[in-house]
Amino acid sequence: MVIKILGSGCANCEKLERVAREAADSLGIEAEFVKVTDIAQIMAYGVMTTPALVVDEQLKVAGRVPGVADVEKMLESSNASDAGGAPAAGGCGCGGSCC
Repeated sequence: MVIKILGSGCANCEKLERVAREAADSLGIEAEFVKVTDIAQIMAYGVMTTPALVVDEQLKVAGRVPGVADVEKMLESSNASDAGGAPAAGGCGCGGSCC
């Protein structure tokens, strides 16, 4: 699993990375963490407000720092989708938290 943190490297970006790492560790998921700071690359995901979290090239959240439990749900839904499971509610991968 590849987890990308999109943003300038501000305090909220750092916090999102910590939350995502904690969630992955809690679930026992091995992940590669990538920081994306290039504005053109960030905008390619359709992100206008950072920080943002991308899991396996799917945008999960932008413009806020979710809690560890929320990120765990996002990672679990990505794992389920990778394993042939049903897509998350709303089809966006957030588990219904954005709808």
